Amino acid sequence: MPYKLSATLSAHSSDVRAVVSPTESIILSASRDSTAISWKRPSLTSPFTPSSILRAGSKYVNAVEYISPSPEAPQGYAVVGGQDMVINIFALGPAQKEDPEYSLVGHTDNVCALHVSQSGTVISGSWDKTAKVWKQFQLLYDLKGHQQAVWGVLAIDDEQFLTASADKTIKYWVQHKMMRTYEGHKDAVRGLTLIPDIGFASCSNDSEIKVWTMQGDVVYTLSGHTSFVYSLSVLPNGEIVSGGEDRSVRVWRDGECVQMIVHPAISVWAVSTMPNGDIVSGCSDGIVRVFSASQDRWAGAAELKAFEDHIASQSISSQQVGDVKKTDLPGSDALLHPGKKPGEVKMIKNGDVVEAHQWDSAASSWQKIGDVVDAVGSGRKQLFNGKEYDYVFDVDVQEGAPPLKLPFNASGTYFKLSYYGHKFDNPYAAAQRFLEQNDLSTNYIDEVVKFIEKNTSGVNLGVSNEYVDPYTGASRYQASATSAAPTPSTAYMDPFTGAARYSGTPAPAPPIPPASPSAPKIIPYAKFVSFKQANVSAMQAKLYQFDEALRNEISTASLAMYPEELVIIEEAFNYLSQVTSTTSRSSLTPLGGSHIDAIIQILERWPASQRFPVIDLGRLVAAYCADASAVPDGRERFFACLFKASDWTEVQSRGKAMSKAQETNILLLFRTVANCFQEGTPVDDGQWVAQVFEALSHTPYALLTKVQRVALATILFNFSCAYLKTSVARNVLNQHTGLVLQLLRSNTDDAEVTYRTLVALGNVVYAGNIRGTPLDSAQSAELREVMSALPTFPDDRIKNVVGEIEALL
Repeated sequence: MPYKLSATLSAHSSDVRAVVSPTESIILSASRDSTAISWKRPSLTSPFTPSSILRAGSKYVNAVEYISPSPEAPQGYAVVGGQDMVINIFALGPAQKEDPEYSLVGHTDNVCALHVSQSGTVISGSWDKTAKVWKQFQLLYDLKGHQQAVWGVLAIDDEQFLTASADKTIKYWVQHKMMRTYEGHKDAVRGLTLIPDIGFASCSNDSEIKVWTMQGDVVYTLSGHTSFVYSLSVLPNGEIVSGGEDRSVRVWRDGECVQMIVHPAISVWAVSTMPNGDIVSGCSDGIVRVFSASQDRWAGAAELKAFEDHIASQSISSQQVGDVKKTDLPGSDALLHPGKKPGEVKMIKNGDVVEAHQWDSAASSWQKIGDVVDAVGSGRKQLFNGKEYDYVFDVDVQEGAPPLKLPFNASGTYFKLSYYGHKFDNPYAAAQRFLEQNDLSTNYIDEVVKFIEKNTSGVNLGVSNEYVDPYTGASRYQASATSAAPTPSTAYMDPFTGAARYSGTPAPAPPIPPASPSAPKIIPYAKFVSFKQANVSAMQAKLYQFDEALRNEISTASLAMYPEELVIIEEAFNYLSQVTSTTSRSSLTPLGGSHIDAIIQILERWPASQRFPVIDLGRLVAAYCADASAVPDGRERFFACLFKASDWTEVQSRGKAMSKAQETNILLLFRTVANCFQEGTPVDDGQWVAQVFEALSHTPYALLTKVQRVALATILFNFSCAYLKTSVARNVLNQHTGLVLQLLRSNTDDAEVTYRTLVALGNVVYAGNIRGTPLDSAQSAELREVMSALPTFPDDRIKNVVGEIEALL
């Protein structure tokens, strides 16, 4: 009989990273929600329920094992390891427990693997590159020899051990001596399991499972998974069970996959087998599932149907199932013919929808596994540096030199279960990446983009004509090429920030003479410009991706977000997802000081290259929750952190070209500051405005990109809008005027920068006149001198606003 869903165990609030099922009535699970749970059932016909919830701290729990009952622990022990580097031993019982009976201390980094021998000897593996053997809860052996993290451990008995590592090797130990190294996997080895009468099996990020003799011979290799394979177990009948990143649990018999169980989750992190032959899985959706080949243990028909419908409702990528050409696809009649092998995928056309179906050989039927979303086929994928691309172009950059490789993904297909994975490229993103990797000038970016577009003609790239920054998603600023008075000729809209180019839309005419009889008045212009709109889900995915990368590296694991920070950041993203998708905010609880504090703490720890989604999160919090940093000294702390996180001091003092990370972080810094100046902002409260202007007074203008200069000009403009309504200290006003003069002097080629800066200047001059505090004669003379020296732009709006300012001086 085929394996079908038997039970669904839901209590964890985050990824289930490990499961073990030592008996038919006990399951132990470990989760990133910082808990391990002991699930029990009084009989085989009763459901599993949480019996013990074990929490020794607030860090992720990554591994769990079981020690058989003893007089000291009549229900046995749970062995738990995780991010806190401690192995905690809990006596199981019907209670929530926070205090373990034993704590094994010795690892210096995340404990990611555990195994227990039949007699209770514990072996642990860690990111600290060691495995440790513990007997009677005392350290017995320290196994050192791997070059990277130890991801898998196996106690053959109390004296023989196997360890698997990210260094792609497996090692065999007798006591503390390393006796043999097994090489053959092409990537990190993630899991191990004993194979009776043969030796052992291993699984790897190279998507393969290898079965070895203890002498080091590979008996056979199991190929079928399409991504990382994380976990292995063996059924009582000798069949192998595996789980991995391709959403599947697979059952292997005699070297062949006999069943594939698709899960409605991104990752199947762990698998385990029960003495009765049932299979247990733990997934990224936080759910533990039990599957059985015994019909009397299958779930009810309604639950089975709901599970199958859940899988069928998923959207999947054409890159997972191969090239798609709708016109060549068969209809549903194709499902009348049986598949040729387990796991075979067939796509059919059902009306306008492309469906993917998988052959379930155990049930002798096709199972729908999802709808293929917006699939486009552009030929077979090509490999470059171990990754698949739609195109890998040869680009000749120098005569006589070998061509450079330019990889590009044209497919606009992606799906909600794997947005960490298959993505399509924006031509500018691919071009920028290509130029950076080959140390070529970014002046060639437009030429490379044209090359890509020409050679992928006819393929829907899913992008607009605007440049999209590959780091921030922000559109490239394009200066107006035609004259306009007084508004620009195009309605520019930044698709990532949603910020419209300042258009100089006429405001009600102030009581001053017009600058030109034919032009509407520009000054005063009090409508703030904000960088608000964003793809919140993409930002969140990128931030979590970086956090995961930090967590999975030995040297950076301590920098990853703490559980309490994860909760706060999740709150921020939930709020922003709602507030950016609805016009009503009355029912939403705004973000506060704790969210700003979390952003500050993460920025203070994270490497420069991975800070940008955190700074960008700060940009949106500043835009939508202006009072979040309104606690005493809150704005001062926030801005001090932002400037430090952007390496501002280093950039302005070194005077050399910025790194890509610095360039991106400073752009987002400027946009965040601009968002902090909005309607009702207390510019006269505290020292934060003077603090910001003092930092900006050291701006290395020659190093700034066009988009950075536009953002900087927006800061000056937004402050001027606030000054129209709120008076500020004279020293702050002088700082602002100094920044305006510096930017006007330094900018020679971008009309938009000059225009925004001039309007900022005009607002300040106008407000000073209204309040009876005009500029002194020296300042007025300097302003006239700077304006007279401005370059000639083919844009009448600049000439018009200069005329208005001169009339105000």
